[in-house]
Amino acid sequence: MLPRLTLPPPPAGLAVMGLAFIVPGLAVHDLWKTQDAIALSIVHGMATSGDLIVPRVAGMPWLSDQPLYHWVALVFGKLFGWAFEFHSAARIASGAFVALAFMLIYRAERQWTALEDPDTRRTAAGAAFLILLGSVGLLVYAHEALPELAALAAMCGALAALPHAATRPVGAGVAFGIALGVAFLSASWAVPVGMAIAVIAAHFVAPEWRKRSGVVFLSVALVAAIIIAAAWPIALARRSPALFHEWWALEWLREDTRQGNLRHFFTTASWFAWPAWPLALWSAWSLRRHWREPRLFVPAVAVLAMATLLIFWGSTSNENLVPMLAPLALLAAHGVFTLRRGAVAALDWFGVITFAFFTGFVWVGYVAMVTGEPGPVSRNFSRIAPGFDMDFHLVAVLVALALLAAWLYLIFFTPFTAMRSVARWAGGIVLLWGTVGMLWMPWIDYQRSYRSVALQLKQRLPAKASCIASRGLGVSQAAALDYHAGIRTQPFDPLRPTACRYVIVQGTPQTEYDAPTSTSKVQWAKLEELSRPGDRSERYRLYRLER
Repeated sequence: MLPRLTLPPPPAGLAVMGLAFIVPGLAVHDLWKTQDAIALSIVHGMATSGDLIVPRVAGMPWLSDQPLYHWVALVFGKLFGWAFEFHSAARIASGAFVALAFMLIYRAERQWTALEDPDTRRTAAGAAFLILLGSVGLLVYAHEALPELAALAAMCGALAALPHAATRPVGAGVAFGIALGVAFLSASWAVPVGMAIAVIAAHFVAPEWRKRSGVVFLSVALVAAIIIAAAWPIALARRSPALFHEWWALEWLREDTRQGNLRHFFTTASWFAWPAWPLALWSAWSLRRHWREPRLFVPAVAVLAMATLLIFWGSTSNENLVPMLAPLALLAAHGVFTLRRGAVAALDWFGVITFAFFTGFVWVGYVAMVTGEPGPVSRNFSRIAPGFDMDFHLVAVLVALALLAAWLYLIFFTPFTAMRSVARWAGGIVLLWGTVGMLWMPWIDYQRSYRSVALQLKQRLPAKASCIASRGLGVSQAAALDYHAGIRTQPFDPLRPTACRYVIVQGTPQTEYDAPTSTSKVQWAKLEELSRPGDRSERYRLYRLER
């Protein structure tokens, strides 16, 4: 018999789990629609132009995202560009931010339980780590170039600084303020403001924070946050007042209705924040008599404040929920140890059955793509990605088998404890994503990459085509064309339809309503119509002006 696994895993074991989740698939795929392509295009533009102040996508200013993530990604792109393609090297920044978030959430929970015995501290910290890692929303987003990952790490850092607010107000205030400033420069302003509202409110309800040191902490944090957060807006205003005013208007623009945001928030959060949100709700209920304690009050109010701000002023974008996972995981960690035995077993075996099923499906699909059997499964994969030929890679298979063996060891050699459910769930997340990253990533990238579209368009365009217009071209598509083929377009002008000799139109297979109109004096010839393999919704058509 193999030795039984004790929970929680030691810090080294947690680190191995974190790396097993972060590394597979991170730096081996092309630009993906939508945020991945936009962010990497911004980083590439900074690398080629040297302009770190004005983010640009395919040469056009892009002020919907603050640039801190892109600065860090640029550093990684420069450091590891010798080993990977630039976009893959830059995307390593996402892995670094996720790893930092894991480390800081572990530290945050460990500091909140500093007065407990060492075993309780280690168990609570491990639970927070595993709940954050096991959040379904991170499954794909942790492996894309997403600025909100920097905000997630910043929120974990803010929570790690708070346990020292009463004893070391100056140092904790500086760390907390820096974390808020970093979050502001990485994602929506609702994230740091929501956290600030929670901490300010806690100073009115928590007895240990209603002291003179609380005023010092809040004052220092406010100054540090303003200095960090204002650095880039001030630089942007000095560079271009017009762009600053445009950015300011975008920050306060309400993109969707409150009803639409509310509906999207609850439907998306139900799976995005699983299993953190049910555990957080249980924690708030089971420990309701201790609601004045900052370790419970701050993350609970932070989640509510962030959710309210996003519903009123946010947009229906899934990535906006990523930073909220930090306070949710911290709050949920306290509820793990008050769960009843039946609830623990239900979550435990639900995770086991779910990940066993989906991982088995991944293996069946991989075998079908490599061998052609079973026939119906192989034909389905071929229909989804026509023309793709899967090669057998021994190293990828061995890594996937090692992940499966580790997960089976976790399933069969772990004694029943309150923490086993979150440990098995997090292990299932690592298994599923690692297996997909090892076995299916070439097939997924074949469909989602715009590289083939960009290179085919480049072949049909003359080398010195100085003016290329576009109609209906999405931002992420424009970013991919610029990155892969150096194709930069300008918006088609209906008042000057012949300003550019070439026009790229993005449409659907059924319609060409955006095609330039031919007249008796102006004739447009369609040179090319193409799409990504298996894409049934997008078509790219290239037209040339024939005088």
